[in-house]
Amino acid sequence: MSTLMKTSNPAFAGNTYTAPGVGVGYGPTMTISGTVNKAGILMLCVLATAAYSWNQFYTNGPQAVGGLVMVGMFGGLIAAFATIFKKEWSPITAPIYALFEGLMLGSLSAMLELRFPGIAIESVALTFGTCFCLLMAYRSGLVRATPKFTVGIIAATGGIAIVYFASMILGLFHVQVPGIFGSGPIGILFSLAVVVIAALNLILDFSFIEDGATRGAPKYMEWYSAFGLMVTLVWLYLEIIRLLSKLRDRR
Repeated sequence: MSTLMKTSNPAFAGNTYTAPGVGVGYGPTMTISGTVNKAGILMLCVLATAAYSWNQFYTNGPQAVGGLVMVGMFGGLIAAFATIFKKEWSPITAPIYALFEGLMLGSLSAMLELRFPGIAIESVALTFGTCFCLLMAYRSGLVRATPKFTVGIIAATGGIAIVYFASMILGLFHVQVPGIFGSGPIGILFSLAVVVIAALNLILDFSFIEDGATRGAPKYMEWYSAFGLMVTLVWLYLEIIRLLSKLRDRR
């Protein structure tokens, strides 16, 4: 894969495996199987804290998880930046990121589950099902991260980021972006498009992980690569549960 290939995942910049401080080819190197194992550990971290916040919600009520959402959101953001800028810290900061994200995901999922019973397990199943299907498609060669494909996904992801950022800024002035965040046809189509783009980002992640293993990136990059994959999976889960909540709201 070309060193100029990029991805919209901030964890996988175009020079992820060749940046200063990433000693490619020295000592033990990363492998795809090792990355998968590390991703499994991160997933267990997410599930552990998600289960804790979920239990807090149903034991002590919604007021018990309001703080957990904020702690998870900002703690995860800080851990993510630390991981991105200090890749060699990833064996420590990646699990910390996963633990914080679990607090947020468990709390938000419990809130939506109370309103739409069954939505959490459906979202989890669709997230992992999508990941598995795309992994099989990638491994079989059916879908590849070609330059045109990559540019298209990056452009689409950037457009989504701009829309979300603009809506957040406008929200501070009590101005709502019409349609796209509602449960009407426009809102559902927008969420469906975002889910598709988030899912296709997994193809870029798979390609970058494969590239790192081929280049002989250092062993700690398994943790970093697993972290990058987790970033996309968290985004995909949030967009899927948002889409399902819109669909349920129309019933």
